[in-house]
Amino acid sequence: MSIRLGIIGGGVMAEAILSRLLKKNIYSPETVLVSEPQSQRRNFWVNTYGVKVSEDNREAARATEVLILAVKPQILEQVVNSLLGIPEKPLIISILAGVTLNRLEMGFPDRPVIRTMPNTPATVGQGITAIAPGRHAEPEHLAVARDIFAAVGSVVEVPEALMDAVTGLSGSGPAFVALMVEALSDGGVAAGLPRAIASQLAIETVLGTATLLKESAIHPGELKDRVTSPGGTTIAGVRQLEKGSFRSTIIEAVVAAYHRAKDLGRSSEK
Repeated sequence: MSIRLGIIGGGVMAEAILSRLLKKNIYSPETVLVSEPQSQRRNFWVNTYGVKVSEDNREAARATEVLILAVKPQILEQVVNSLLGIPEKPLIISILAGVTLNRLEMGFPDRPVIRTMPNTPATVGQGITAIAPGRHAEPEHLAVARDIFAAVGSVVEVPEALMDAVTGLSGSGPAFVALMVEALSDGGVAAGLPRAIASQLAIETVLGTATLLKESAIHPGELKDRVTSPGGTTIAGVRQLEKGSFRSTIIEAVVAAYHRAKDLGRSSEK
């Protein structure tokens, strides 16, 4: 049976995507080949998912439908050079942070290319992925990309000019949320709660609040107002957050990550 999906780079994000694709029967193991330089990791792929493996990138690039680039951005040029002369022209999907469509299309001229930015919650099927099509990507190519990333969460299409902003928000955002969860837990411990209970309360509070906001579609400010009663405990805590410039700090963190993403993008053009 021919290889429909090739993946170059067998790391955590590649596994998150492929495990869901296999679970949802979007691809079957015998139609997938993962190119991975580490023999231990190749054995893992075979034993865990039953897919084909190789240490030769050219084998993955012979996929008839899709080739996913899931390597470190620093070795993109090496990967491109290893694929010179391959006649097949599958849809190229990149999950390389900071690597622009221009750089990708230089490496894969006249091929349909889609740049994407998934985030870490994709590993549990709760991610969100932004996709930006290249010049040669047609609607059917976008549909394929949507199907692939819908397997690991939600999908939004944005112009490439906004991809660095996406990186700053949803790409870096899980780290910011994790810090907040850790701080909530520490606050619970400071108030006398055992660590395990404090951590559970913090995680479930953030998860429940996010679910409520998503399902009810109410504005976060409205939810905050519902919880804060006059002279109550919550408004006392909100007052302290405002004293510490909590909202401004979060905004500036996203903007700082955005600017760093732009810097990385400029570096990839050199």
